[in-house]
Amino acid sequence: MNFELNEDQSALADSLTRLLADRYRFEKRRALVASGAPHDPQTWAALAQLGITALPLPEAHHGFGGGARDLLPVMHALGRALSLEPYLSCVVLAATAVRLGTDEAMKNRLLPGIARGESMLAFAHDEAEGRHAPFWIETRAKRQGERWVLSGAKSPVLGLGTAQHVVVTARVSGDPADADGCALFVIDRIAPGVTNREFRLVDDTAAGELRLDAAAAEPLADPTDSARTRAAIEGTLNAGVAAACADMWGATQAAFDLAMDYLRTRKQFGRPIGENQALRHRAAEMLVSLEMVRSMAMAAAVAADNVEGEDSRLDLHRAKISVARNARSVAHGAIQLHGGIGMTEEYAVGHSLRRIHVMDQLFGDADAHAARLAATNA
Repeated sequence: MNFELNEDQSALADSLTRLLADRYRFEKRRALVASGAPHDPQTWAALAQLGITALPLPEAHHGFGGGARDLLPVMHALGRALSLEPYLSCVVLAATAVRLGTDEAMKNRLLPGIARGESMLAFAHDEAEGRHAPFWIETRAKRQGERWVLSGAKSPVLGLGTAQHVVVTARVSGDPADADGCALFVIDRIAPGVTNREFRLVDDTAAGELRLDAAAAEPLADPTDSARTRAAIEGTLNAGVAAACADMWGATQAAFDLAMDYLRTRKQFGRPIGENQALRHRAAEMLVSLEMVRSMAMAAAVAADNVEGEDSRLDLHRAKISVARNARSVAHGAIQLHGGIGMTEEYAVGHSLRRIHVMDQLFGDADAHAARLAATNA
């Protein structure tokens, strides 16, 4: 696939790469994690100044109207830097759910603050019993007089601790696995009936568990309009798959670069170990896998922007499978080429593998997408 950035995209990608290279040097990142902070507010403000937080939002709501292809270099840069910023949770997931699932009045309330970097949302959809099922929703929504209340649990919720409000999927009718009978609501994260338990994922990304006990909620649209809600959830998950693939591409690139630098600089018996023929063959195999990750991340972005296309959903399944498996192969190879140091907490290459592992698990892992692809082709 021939995918070239235009002049504006290239300039934005270069500016973002420089910003993250300064603010997310590995030791700075480790210090941020050790501090307990879920992210770096100064970096978030800098992202907003670059227009990154406004990139995929509608122009009518202070955004630039970008799609998954515009987000591709952004997510690549964030993944390569192993960024802890809640960009995926807020700008990609929550903002997409709002954009696809509500009216103009609600969009005008929620999206401009995200575009300016002044407010953050999270998207609470996954549930512990779901096991990668895209529409497994046990959280229940009930009408009590003039208001709606939600009861249930969501986990993991990316960026929960940074969000002022949370977009929550809940079931109005039907069984947990039904694609119909669902609705989208927005809640105040610290309202009565809302309990938050924050934690970090294996790659140190901030996440949490959201528990709701008759918590007051505002519907994004008519809760009985299942078709609109289903389309909004599917669109949000598709955007998430494309973003995760691009993020894995960035993390894979970081692991590959570290390994190649190590082969060039590490010496044994007075010669760089990269001159060893067996290691050069291994590096070549890793490069092939990296190119596969790159190509399929691009394919995922194209498919997410064209979900009405006949093969777009299938392309997203194929991309998630291929990116995850090839990214793991490169990261494992990078660790092995480093020897013992590659396994240590103090060295960056192992953290790239952790990032890839987390992104693989989000929105259905490679095995789950393989099962969906097989079911589609059966």
